[in-house]
Amino acid sequence: MRSIIILTLAFCLPSGAAEIALYVAPDGSDQNPGVSAARPFATLERARDEARRLKTKGAVTVYLRAGVHRLSRPLVLTPEDSGTAGAPITYAAYAGERPVISGGRVIRGWTRGANGVWTAAIPEVQSGRWYFNQLYVNGKLRRRARIPNEGFLRVAGMPEGTPKTVDYHKDCQTFEFKPGDLRPDWRNLDDVEVIVYHFWTDSHLPIQSIDTQKSLVTFKHKAGKVFTDDFTENGARYIVENVYEGLDAPGEWYLDRKTGVLSYIPMPGEDLKTAQVIAPYAPALLNLEGDPAHGKFVEYVRFRGLTLEHTNFQLPPGNSNDRQGSASVPAAITARGMRHCEFDRCAIRNLGTFAFELKQGCRHNRITANELAYLAAGGFRIDGGTERDHPLTRSGHNVIADNHLHHYGEVYPSAVGVLLMNTNANQILHNHIHHGWYSAVSLGWKWGYWRSVSRDNVVEFNHIHDIGQGLLSDMGGIYTLGVSPGTVLRHNKIHHVDANHYGGWGIYFDEGSTHILAEKNLVYDTKYCGFNIHYAKECTVRNNIFAFGRVDQLSLGRVEPHVSVYFENNIVYWKEGVLMRQDKPDKPYQMWMSPKPKQGAIEFTSTVDSDWNIFFNPTYGPEAALIGKSNFAEWRKRGKDSHSLWADPRFVNADARDFRLRPDSPAFALGFEEFDLSRVGPRTPSGPGR
Repeated sequence: MRSIIILTLAFCLPSGAAEIALYVAPDGSDQNPGVSAARPFATLERARDEARRLKTKGAVTVYLRAGVHRLSRPLVLTPEDSGTAGAPITYAAYAGERPVISGGRVIRGWTRGANGVWTAAIPEVQSGRWYFNQLYVNGKLRRRARIPNEGFLRVAGMPEGTPKTVDYHKDCQTFEFKPGDLRPDWRNLDDVEVIVYHFWTDSHLPIQSIDTQKSLVTFKHKAGKVFTDDFTENGARYIVENVYEGLDAPGEWYLDRKTGVLSYIPMPGEDLKTAQVIAPYAPALLNLEGDPAHGKFVEYVRFRGLTLEHTNFQLPPGNSNDRQGSASVPAAITARGMRHCEFDRCAIRNLGTFAFELKQGCRHNRITANELAYLAAGGFRIDGGTERDHPLTRSGHNVIADNHLHHYGEVYPSAVGVLLMNTNANQILHNHIHHGWYSAVSLGWKWGYWRSVSRDNVVEFNHIHDIGQGLLSDMGGIYTLGVSPGTVLRHNKIHHVDANHYGGWGIYFDEGSTHILAEKNLVYDTKYCGFNIHYAKECTVRNNIFAFGRVDQLSLGRVEPHVSVYFENNIVYWKEGVLMRQDKPDKPYQMWMSPKPKQGAIEFTSTVDSDWNIFFNPTYGPEAALIGKSNFAEWRKRGKDSHSLWADPRFVNADARDFRLRPDSPAFALGFEEFDLSRVGPRTPSGPGR
């Protein structure tokens, strides 16, 4: 025991700090003293209360023993549970063990029925005290019974009076379906849910009624966008979930709210007599509840080497998940007024929610070397007070580093991997983010050029790939929004970004992105271009490599009377698609060099200020490089890229995606600085037991 404590002290505690050890185990008792591994507490609440009592005597470490610590409600920490810089409070895995904090319950009592369907009765569901929309068998998420099993159904049309796509942001509640796709005689029609994938959202819509005469379905509440397949007249794709008649494939399940009976078709090799079947019960796992507006914070609390899984969430009535980035979905770990706290080497997985949400007043926290996997929504969301709120409610200066985030958006695919809303000076460093259905990193929460507290955020050395996966549109590896002075995107490797129709960009400057620097990023294999602007102001994009966009390489959506981007010292390389689909003229604007209006005015005409770049397509010359209806030579006649070159950049092996430059690359003569991406991604393995 002494050697274990010494090791923990060396790893966890500030130099010179004394440790008070407490223990908690699933087979413990809250009547135990909890001060030895032989006589641990049974619950985290009891250990928390004892740590609160003992913290004045030194640093407290609560050791969780192996096994599953089940929660019916989240563990709540308040300012009373804070440690200090010299004596933090730590919740950690006992040496060499992997404790699990679970908000789920084991489903037992399975009976095999006809056609290979197994059933289990759940009295709490029948009585209305419990309902869930996720199920895990041997640690794997299984899907609710759905129609169709593969692919999608299509909206057949809109009733008269439905807004056209130009008014896409109008609420809609009804659409026309192809006869036979939806049926009013489905079992428990009230519980059947239609999920529509359109634009950049997934709308979750419970059925109110089905009119087979007119082939119209009406939902209990509205979706926030029209039911078209993005900005087209074609009907949107949709699936039908939680329909008993769709229970026909291995791995599918159905929960009957009225009878409380859970039905499941096992996967090949699964035996429900021995399989572990878990359904989520607790709405969250951990809440840190400070009161930042009144100067009360939860501080110096640390969580290390823990596994947290299973949270239960259903969209409330009237909410179809319309907020961008699935921002209305809560999190398993929620904090308000949290400062100087840490989450390190934890595994957060199999959740019905986001993993982390840092709300108002969360500052100077570190979330490092964790694995976040198989999440219904996103990994991280940081929000805080806006310019109108008390300064103490603003969030910022948090570090999210060396995490492995993958398979997010499994239920709410519009969720963002790392979503920074109203927050400043955060560092998103060395993360590996992949297999999400929407943007990996999103910064800013003000549309247009309004004042924003989002600034000075750094996104650096992240490896982002397999994002979008062709489901939704209008997304990117890194997405920015609004005025964000001091924000830097640097040394990121972004590739394999795909979208449904439009979008699937590498770096995406959306509405009002202002004063952002993007440099030394490698972006390749995107459906659309590696770099896209909707509309922006005075952003600098320099010394990046953009390669192998399938449709185009660069894009500008709106021309405004100011410089949108300074685009310089970049390398653009492609084999298919065009250089730029748009050929929009610059919009003239004036600046005055004198305090008196119109005296000393200078007129500018450069919306896109582009020069000192390398452009190359090995299959044709610059005369065929289309920028709208113009070619590269005509682009240069307009004063663009006057010093740029059409030349082979001399990559080591572009076809093998080796973008290192040979010594004779012409890019060096233009001042291009080669950058090393060998340090991209986590610097250490993530999760417990690394």
